Amino acid sequence: MTDALEVEPAAAAALFGEHLAKGRAFTEALARHGEELGLIGPLELPRLWTRHILNSALVAPLLRSGGRIGDVGSGAGLPGIVLAIMRPDAEFVLIEPMERRVAWLERQADELELSNVTVVRARAEESKLGDSLDQVTARAVSALRTLIPVTAPLVRAGGELVLMKGAGVDGEIGAAQKAIRKFRLSDVEVLVLGEGVVPDSEVTRVFRAKVD
Repeated sequence: MTDALEVEPAAAAALFGEHLAKGRAFTEALARHGEELGLIGPLELPRLWTRHILNSALVAPLLRSGGRIGDVGSGAGLPGIVLAIMRPDAEFVLIEPMERRVAWLERQADELELSNVTVVRARAEESKLGDSLDQVTARAVSALRTLIPVTAPLVRAGGELVLMKGAGVDGEIGAAQKAIRKFRLSDVEVLVLGEGVVPDSEVTRVFRAKVD
């Protein structure tokens, strides 16, 4: 087993563009401190770029310019910090209940000079944000039937859920029909991002829906 950080893939430059230096700095910080802080598992370094950083970066084009974007359960900053690096034209609210992770997020926002980031220590349903967000993201938080009820109330009418999911997302949608109806979601779709850019096993699937 190797614990060496994955060599930066060529796709990183294409995705991050002028923001690559900050993308590298964040990746290196996560590689140095992620395991000790409980942010990533011990086997993640050899695939940190591909599975986590680029996986998050692929969502950036879906975000609205000038929008206020919430990232629920931001944890290590995936995707919140990555997206804030790539989209300085949007405002990001990183919502995370655990003190240790909040401190990490605040430190990264400070060290990377991300003036478009605010960190809120709270569970999503206790964040007191109301329906103030244009879009909400989340990655590896919970199944849609539990995730929709805590994310949809944060989004203003006409906003969107942009939730990163795994290969079983279609089954999750089937199990979440009650929540989809209750929270008046429309234009429900699954987007597959990164084909031809990252390995097929690491493409990003996004559940996207409008909040009416």
